[in-house]
Amino acid sequence: MKHYIFSMYISYQAYLDHYSGAASTVLVVTDNGLKLQLPASRFRPFLSQLGVKGRFRVTVNAQNRIEGIEQIT
Repeated sequence: MKHYIFSMYISYQAYLDHYSGAASTVLVVTDNGLKLQLPASRFRPFLSQLGVKGRFRVTVNAQNRIEGIEQIT
C-alpha cells in the first residue's frame, strides 16, 4: 500500500458547496508535489465549524483505490 501526506484547509461554506454537488472532488497536492483528486465526501468525518483543516494521510491499494484517510495533526 502507498501513503500520501498533505495539508488541507477548506472553509465550512466551501466544503458545503463541494458536498452539495457544485464539485464532488477535492484536488490536493501532496508533500511530494503529486496532485491527487479525492472525493469530497471522504472528508465529511473531519468537518468542524471551521471546515476541514489539518494534515492528512491517504492510503491507497495496488489498484490506487482509497483504503482510508486519516487526520494526522
